[in-house]
Amino acid sequence: MINKLQIIATKPTRNIIGLMSGTSLDGLDIALCNISGSGKSTKAKISYFTTINYPIPLVTAIREISAEHISLKSLTALHTTLGNWMGNATNKALKQWGVTKDEIDLIASHGQTIYHIPGANNNNQPATLQIGDADQIAATTGITTISDFRMKHIAAGGEGAPLAGYGDYLLFSNSEKDIVLINIGGIANFTILPADGGKPICCSDVGPGNTLMDAWMRNNENLPYDKDGSIAARGSVYTPLLEKLLAHPFFKLPFPKSTGPEMFSYHWLQEGVIHSGASTLSSADIMATLNVFTARCIAQALLHNITTKNIEVFISGGGLWNLTLLKNIQELLPNYHLKSMSDTGILPDAKEALLFAILANECISGTANTFTGTGLLPVKMGKISFPL
Repeated sequence: MINKLQIIATKPTRNIIGLMSGTSLDGLDIALCNISGSGKSTKAKISYFTTINYPIPLVTAIREISAEHISLKSLTALHTTLGNWMGNATNKALKQWGVTKDEIDLIASHGQTIYHIPGANNNNQPATLQIGDADQIAATTGITTISDFRMKHIAAGGEGAPLAGYGDYLLFSNSEKDIVLINIGGIANFTILPADGGKPICCSDVGPGNTLMDAWMRNNENLPYDKDGSIAARGSVYTPLLEKLLAHPFFKLPFPKSTGPEMFSYHWLQEGVIHSGASTLSSADIMATLNVFTARCIAQALLHNITTKNIEVFISGGGLWNLTLLKNIQELLPNYHLKSMSDTGILPDAKEALLFAILANECISGTANTFTGTGLLPVKMGKISFPL
């Protein structure tokens, strides 16, 4: 097996499948990525991409675990069950694409985050947990699988999140202008890549992306999300609730920082609705307020960290399709033209799966020294699971 890894590491190009499942639980993103080189010579393209929806019982089980309604038996069983399902989902995608397992060098699995504890909330010792056993994935697919990227980052002194900055740096750095990459998933994060290379990269979570909006829709409208932001577009912002949400202590922490839906939970939102006197508001007004809240989180974070107007801003993640959210962000950032990640030639929904494929590529063939002096921790991430 070690000899096979050495062969993969020395190949001019590698076919790596990236698996990404975010906190929104809208499905498993599967991207077949063709990657050449490593470090600053990395070049990548996405050959195939699909999203396979989770079965409803699996979504229910993950939400129950993530909401701290937990038993050790359930957690342990779900780790195995989810890994097996991810392996079978990958096999399904390969069959759909007409690709054999022998054509794939590696699988990079992010896993499903069920809890994230920033250092500021844990006596400066961050912790995180992703489930979806990579040994199950490797055994089910017959493909070497790399996982648990966040654990090594924490062991090296980081928060384990966000990790997007590593792939962003390798793929999108530009010597002529600053590049800003915003990903709006359940939690929103950004990467700022300075043009001159002499300034450190800033990669940070900014707060809720879609998580609170989706939670409100699930619990009050029996819908998974606000399609296009159409419900929010019909409502009016309720300032007392907005101010209550913006008073969260997370927003006073210095950058970079990390967070998760545990910190910005539906229970926390309910408390904010009650204490701000918003209990009698319509869902449209609540959604309008939450939409502006997410936009304010993103805009305020960027304005705090951007020092030049010579920038390009690219957006990815599910929030890209929320037209009301994009309108609100643009109004708060009138001096910047917001672009879709598709303008870079990369599918917006596939970007995170691609970024973890790049981390797997670095694990096998790169060097941690690539990131020395960038502001990112110089560390190679990932644990290796061999097939049977």
